[in-house]
Amino acid sequence: MPSARAPFRPDAPDTSPRAGEPGRDFAFTGADFARIRALIHQRAGISLSEHKRDMAYSRLARRLRARGLDTFRDYLDLLEQEDDPLEWEAFTNALTTNLTAFFRESHHFPILADFVKGRAAPVSVWCSAASTGEEPYSIAITLIEALGESAARGASILATDLDTQVLAKAEAGIYTYDQVKHLSPERLKRFFLKGTGAQAGRVKVRPELRAMIRFEQLNLTDADYGIAKPFDAIFCRNVMIYFDKPTQGQVLSRFEPLVKPGGLLFAGHSENFTYVSQAFRLRGQTVYELTRDAAQGSRPRGATPAAAAPPRAPARAALAYGEREAALAYGERE
Repeated sequence: MPSARAPFRPDAPDTSPRAGEPGRDFAFTGADFARIRALIHQRAGISLSEHKRDMAYSRLARRLRARGLDTFRDYLDLLEQEDDPLEWEAFTNALTTNLTAFFRESHHFPILADFVKGRAAPVSVWCSAASTGEEPYSIAITLIEALGESAARGASILATDLDTQVLAKAEAGIYTYDQVKHLSPERLKRFFLKGTGAQAGRVKVRPELRAMIRFEQLNLTDADYGIAKPFDAIFCRNVMIYFDKPTQGQVLSRFEPLVKPGGLLFAGHSENFTYVSQAFRLRGQTVYELTRDAAQGSRPRGATPAAAAPPRAPARAALAYGEREAALAYGERE
């Protein structure tokens, strides 16, 4: 959808070119950075701080080279004037950070395991910042270990992210040994296939684990998520820190109707929603519950979900081999 040109200050601090700095091929002024900050906030709600200036230069300089442009002003003009969805996607992907790991912030997963044992089936979880997939797969492993394979088969996990490139990697479910080195041998054997031949040194999540997860692109700053079905738990970890307080409040207000009675919201270690929204209250270490549930003094076990909205088109992984080749490239067990 076409968007209005983002306001920026031509008199922003440090308007002098910095092309002479070591390793820099392009001039990059304060006005350029101010405009980038305005555009990424407008498109994705991300508040890009001043200390991210060098990061913005290095990542977007690749787009200038790819498009054969000489200045950031030319690139930003092209971005707004052509309004090409693919270039906007490349711009947004370049400025998002995707640090993740299997069972990151590990204290959350025993809490989730205990919690889902008391919930009405089928259990549903939304991982709202899925990145390259380590978090939703960690959630899926936790559900299987807590509920058993038979019961967990009916559970569902929605995994979304703004960045389509990392979603493609997540959907592929392929990781290097280094990325899974902290998983126990038992979990590796149970939940992953070992790469062979050209895929040696990698592992791939087993099909039954992958089948529990639906990957979709979603922008948390959109006014309407297109989701009608509420969840037992929402994971929104280490993404709200990139939003300003008003945007955080808007996101939390959209989360509220998407949490089943008695449901939980998991936040990142550096995030605190207590003074951002009255819809949620702190229940434990970076774990929140609905304020209305706490006020009622009860935590219902579950609720009948509303009809699900039509699914979005899934992000497709750009793999170097087809389904048949993938099956042959990985052994039966890690």
